[in-house]
Amino acid sequence: MKERWWTAPAAGDGGGDVIVTGRDYMDDIIAKGKFNIRVDVRWDYTPLPSGMPSDSDAALMEQATDALMQAFRKDKAAYMTGIYTGEGRRDWIFYTFNLNIFGRVLNRALAELPLLPLRMEAEEDPGWEEYREMRANTYIPEDDDER
Repeated sequence: MKERWWTAPAAGDGGGDVIVTGRDYMDDIIAKGKFNIRVDVRWDYTPLPSGMPSDSDAALMEQATDALMQAFRKDKAAYMTGIYTGEGRRDWIFYTFNLNIFGRVLNRALAELPLLPLRMEAEEDPGWEEYREMRANTYIPEDDDER
């Protein structure tokens, strides 16, 4: 499966800046109708005045992001579709078909990292409404160099 990500600034719920990283080429996965549960994995952090994380928090978040991406590329239990950072929180958005399997893969992915202050929420989203809204508001198309 082709994988491409875009990154764009957006306004957060509190009016601050949020950096949105979204995943492209999800139409085939959406069309399968299998990955209907959206999981929001949230990390609340103490923000800098800009609303962004400290360098140490940002580095650990990137380690977590890399570990999650690698684990879910290998085990197709879920697809990460968005990463939001700003206003004192980082959210990783996933779509899965089974919460138990998702949890096992997530725990395995993060096992080598220190205990992280994560909270998770899950809900049915068969229409991928969160993804569609994020894409509509932040999408940056490929440029000629990416094709």
